[in-house]
Amino acid sequence: MQTVETLNEGLKRAFTLKITAQDIDSKVDAEVKRVAPQIRMPGFRPGKVPINLVRKMHGEALTQDALNSSIQEGIQQLIADHKLRPAMQPSVSLEGEYAVGGDAEVKVELEVLPDVPTPSIDGLKLERLTVPVQDSEVQEQLKQLADQQKRWDDAAEGHAATTGDQVVMDFVGKVDGVAFEGGTGEGMAVELGSGRLIPGFEEQLEGVKVGDEKQLNVTFPDDYGAKDLAGKAATFDVKITAVQTAGETKIDDDMAKAFGLQDLEQLTGLLKGQIEQQLNGLTRTHMKRKLLDQLAAGHDFPVPPSMVEAEFDQIWHQLVHETEHEEDPAAALAELESERDEYRAIAERRVRLGLLLSEIGTANGVEVTAQEMNRLIAQAAQQYGPQDRQRFIQYVQQEPMAAAQLRAPLFEDKVVDFLFDKAEITDREVTKEELEAAIESDDGFSSGTHVHDHDNHKPKKKAAKKADASDEAGEEKPAKKPAAKKAKPEDAEPAAEGDAEPVKKPAAKKAAKAEGEGEDAAPKPKKAAAKKKADAE
Repeated sequence: MQTVETLNEGLKRAFTLKITAQDIDSKVDAEVKRVAPQIRMPGFRPGKVPINLVRKMHGEALTQDALNSSIQEGIQQLIADHKLRPAMQPSVSLEGEYAVGGDAEVKVELEVLPDVPTPSIDGLKLERLTVPVQDSEVQEQLKQLADQQKRWDDAAEGHAATTGDQVVMDFVGKVDGVAFEGGTGEGMAVELGSGRLIPGFEEQLEGVKVGDEKQLNVTFPDDYGAKDLAGKAATFDVKITAVQTAGETKIDDDMAKAFGLQDLEQLTGLLKGQIEQQLNGLTRTHMKRKLLDQLAAGHDFPVPPSMVEAEFDQIWHQLVHETEHEEDPAAALAELESERDEYRAIAERRVRLGLLLSEIGTANGVEVTAQEMNRLIAQAAQQYGPQDRQRFIQYVQQEPMAAAQLRAPLFEDKVVDFLFDKAEITDREVTKEELEAAIESDDGFSSGTHVHDHDNHKPKKKAAKKADASDEAGEEKPAKKPAAKKAKPEDAEPAAEGDAEPVKKPAAKKAAKAEGEGEDAAPKPKKAAAKKKADAE
């Protein structure tokens, strides 16, 4: 194989590889001898088909395989001989058309990683903003748990339902007088005032009594998940089978035991620990951003354009997707387009920081152990069904790039922890609101981080997007909501999404979901995408 360098400009490299016909032919001969014993042909005993016939029958396919194999080997040899560190997968193309029996010329183009200057990690100074857990927060969490454990008792005879009561009903939904799919159910319970159902539905149940039959008139929101119902007027024929009032749920040992715990003290300690963990996460987020800001300010070197473009594409795809959930998608997209250059700058900063953290980790012996890697692979495999998990594990074990993607977030978190240990840290006690404000501050969002870290930095004039909040290193992306089920007595609700493909709800609805307000209930009118505070939380 002959190699000629045709471009050496900045981080870009290009080569021409000449693979001789002799090299290709020798590979074909070796493969023919290997497969010949397995070939079956009428008139010949198994394994006795002449070599020349095997070559005649399968020569074209074997030649193509030999050419591909030669190219891959040539690229690996090229990288080793020139001591290259490719930033991305090299681009490979044949020069002209390959003629069987002739030489092959291959053009290889790639970008290499820059020589990253030795990062300066001395003199790092950070402030750790800490938030003590308030007893009031723990009590609020206990109250929410108690509300979720409400005991519903049948109301006194003749009691008229009011806000806070639970109504149990059978229903039939109709559009233009015709019952629609997914709009019929029995024994559905809804708490009046919960906001689970489409606008106007719960309000019309105020004052109903057991045995009442009533027709409700509603209009589906324009952004309703089932497109065939969106914006349409509908009626619901309902029959009230029960009206219930909420019994008092005491915050005591019995409530804790209902959650499988020993007593209220254990439940209180568990909730306090969870709140503390959340606050520590915010503290770490703030410190990490300040750390990355210091690293970015002290280092500037060229980064591979292909890596920047890949990171920008990822950011842009998420942001464009988010505009679809704004009240005015067209206006949101236009505003986003005006900030394209700012997000490209964020992508470049992220790539540069990624290279810096990688250099710091490598230089200081930071590593992800085999045990930690196995745990990462096992965790990632859980998103697949039982039949596909083993194939996924094998794929990651065989594909270095896939393994690197799994490894990167943990590696970088370990590098960040290493730098925290090196830094001079001062503590300052603040409130949760002050910490959130610090995370959202101008300098906190003045820049971005790279493809593996995704630390949520933004141009300050733009509200933080979910794309970055969910891509924070170490955080899991929200699970995709499963397709809605067919109506059943226990989950059928008027104007539920039925069999229609559900629409992904905007980030602003996360809190409502967490509080159990019924994901399969008819959605409310769509709100604007969540702003910085929601994302930081």
